[in-house]
Amino acid sequence: MDVTVDVVVLTLRDSELCALVVRRGNPPYQGRWALPGGFVEVDEDLPDAARRELGEETGLDTGAVRLEQLATYGAPGRDPRRRTVSVAWLAVLPGPTDPRAGSDAAAAAWKPAAWLLHKGRLAFDHRRILADGVERARAKLEYTNLATAFVDTEFTIGDLREVYEIVWGHRLDPGNFHRKVTRTDGFVDPTGERRSVGRGRPAELFRVGVEESLNPPLTRRSLEG
Repeated sequence: MDVTVDVVVLTLRDSELCALVVRRGNPPYQGRWALPGGFVEVDEDLPDAARRELGEETGLDTGAVRLEQLATYGAPGRDPRRRTVSVAWLAVLPGPTDPRAGSDAAAAAWKPAAWLLHKGRLAFDHRRILADGVERARAKLEYTNLATAFVDTEFTIGDLREVYEIVWGHRLDPGNFHRKVTRTDGFVDPTGERRSVGRGRPAELFRVGVEESLNPPLTRRSLEG
């Protein structure tokens, strides 16, 4: 039995939740989109393998990528070549750079997660892994600072609200959202600077604070606009 790693990398692009995928250059599933990943080497730790495969297949600089273990997948027949168990990982990136295919990947690209889940015909059991990764991200927005991983180092509350709206798929009331996010001490910290947004008053800029948990949690339907 072999051990593999697969990585769900999410970002926002053109107001859509997108995932990083590679087009397989070799059988099985040659020509299909797949999550970045591959076999773990004998002397390799699992997160190191995930970073290596992600870098080799997409050309991304993975040194600063924060990986979170997602789940383990080991259904018989998930890989037609041999019995494999995959340890999947989740990563979130701000404004994406363009990937560059490498290793055995024929192409690498950001694709809308909704398209991949419903029309993309992903290789192996990667549709299930991607679905689990998207759901993990949606759930963690409720009670953690994961949304700040989608935006630049300095951001407005409007930027943060847009993350929630895109990932959750529905509008939120701006005033209620602002009060909810800023009520938790240390969740976001004001920088003292402002940024012009449209024709109104310049918006206050924030950075991520030391408090990683949102308390009380922001449930998905509680602030729907």
